Amino acid sequence: MSDCDSLFNLALSGVQKLVPYVPGKPIEELQRELGLTEVIKLASNENPLGPSPKALAAIHKALPELTLYPDGSGFKLKTALAAKLKVETNQITLGNGSNDVLEIIARTFLSPEFNSVFSQHAFAVYPIVTQAIGAKANVVPAINYGHDLNGMLKAVNEKTRIVFIANPNNPTGTLIEKNELKAFISQLPPTVICVLDEAYFEYMDEDKKADSISWISEYQNLIVSRTFSKAYGLAGLRVGYCVSHPTIADLLNRVRQPFNNNSLALVAAEAALNDEEYLQKSVQVNNQGMKQLTDAFKALNLKWIPSSANFVSVDLNRPALPIYQALLQKGVIVRPVANYEMPNHLRVSIGTDYENQKFIDALTAALK
Repeated sequence: MSDCDSLFNLALSGVQKLVPYVPGKPIEELQRELGLTEVIKLASNENPLGPSPKALAAIHKALPELTLYPDGSGFKLKTALAAKLKVETNQITLGNGSNDVLEIIARTFLSPEFNSVFSQHAFAVYPIVTQAIGAKANVVPAINYGHDLNGMLKAVNEKTRIVFIANPNNPTGTLIEKNELKAFISQLPPTVICVLDEAYFEYMDEDKKADSISWISEYQNLIVSRTFSKAYGLAGLRVGYCVSHPTIADLLNRVRQPFNNNSLALVAAEAALNDEEYLQKSVQVNNQGMKQLTDAFKALNLKWIPSSANFVSVDLNRPALPIYQALLQKGVIVRPVANYEMPNHLRVSIGTDYENQKFIDALTAALK
């Protein structure tokens, strides 16, 4: 046995079996590879507007204090969130992006003797955080790329500690109707934590949004997670949070690493939270871009999964990888999702009107 094998075998068996998460291809990487000057990236569900001006101003103001540790409690941001969401600050846990929140939840409630339940085609972080801890994942086959809630209830057993639900889901964009969602949560045993991942909440139509945070008073095993990475345009600063019963929040904050949010992230998130004009513009640009892309798919006789998020997955009716590679040659980065068991789909983030049209033109040429 080589030294490398010996080191590898020191890791938990679940970690040994993990496949590293592959993010969307960086713009700079494609420029280096192909010598391109203009690259359009529609791969990582990022906000195409750039950050809120108020967030940028807050960052600039905070720069002289970078020699100091950030407020480990995130007091000001939690106070602002509590006021906006109508909850108490002791119900909030901050994370280095919502991915960090999901990992904290898994580390708090999962172990090798327990399992989590989530849907096929669900967010890749759910299996990662489950498997890394050595817990078992009960994956329920999807229905029309969306959650099979009845199947998920049947998958819950005496060893289940967490049920993950992404609403809207990534990478499919599918949405669970709010009354169905609440009925599902009501049927879970109190020993099962329901993690409702609402990373794309702000993009949903107002009449389809569930008042999920208010449900926590009724269902104390519910955790609602959200992020500043998408509609608030702060993906590079990594700020997420969850709201839960105070007892759960207390447990999560025991596991949460000190200073997991840096000073610039904290002030930027607080400023962005109060920039309603920016948020509304983000939603407007997204709605217009969604129509632009789906109209183009219709003209190309392509099917797509109706999406309530800031991306759409299009079915190419053929293996998507060659088309993805052809798009790269034209300076357009989207996301192949074969790792989500969707080999014929490409997930396309909504960009600006110009970026969307560049993608449409490149796709049209690639399909020929």
